[in-house]
Amino acid sequence: MGDCCKSCMTRIPYATLIATVMCLIGVGIFCGTMYRGTSFAIIMLDQVFHLRLMWIEAVQMIFVVIGASMAALGLMILFVGFLATGATRYKVYRAWGSRVGGRISCAVFMGITYILKIVWILILCFLTVVTFIFTVFWNMCANPNVQSHKNCIDLTQFYFMFPAGVAQQDMNICETKVKAFCKDGVEKCEIMFILATVSCLL
Repeated sequence: MGDCCKSCMTRIPYATLIATVMCLIGVGIFCGTMYRGTSFAIIMLDQVFHLRLMWIEAVQMIFVVIGASMAALGLMILFVGFLATGATRYKVYRAWGSRVGGRISCAVFMGITYILKIVWILILCFLTVVTFIFTVFWNMCANPNVQSHKNCIDLTQFYFMFPAGVAQQDMNICETKVKAFCKDGVEKCEIMFILATVSCLL
């Protein structure tokens, strides 16, 4: 029994297993928080600025699909790692053709992994910018005069971030719109996007 356990333990690719677990945790957090964060942002843009931007939903789905692809790739690489570790490669795949096939599959997976890594870095950069913008909005919402409805939130200085059709008065957020913008929109989005950004690092 001891030899059997020892044999099984030598076949486990520990580095690949740990990397896969980290990848799956990161992808799970990323997909959940990214989906929720963009959903809150879509609702906020509709209620506060009367904007319906269809491309946000497309970006939302693209990011979730990329995350799911990364998880699937991680599981496939783990499977290849099990086949290429320990006695398995000597007993099962000792023929020359099997070895060449294994090397080709490893090279293909490495290429796909590098491409997805570059995509992941671009997503991290995008989320960092989005999180920074929402942090600026959060600091504006934290102003005591805004919370007591004495002052409005003036977003006209950020006019370049809005589409051309947005009315000037919609960029001044006052009274009832403050709750929809700050509490229901920015606060929830900020938390989700911070978690999504951190999960990208996993």
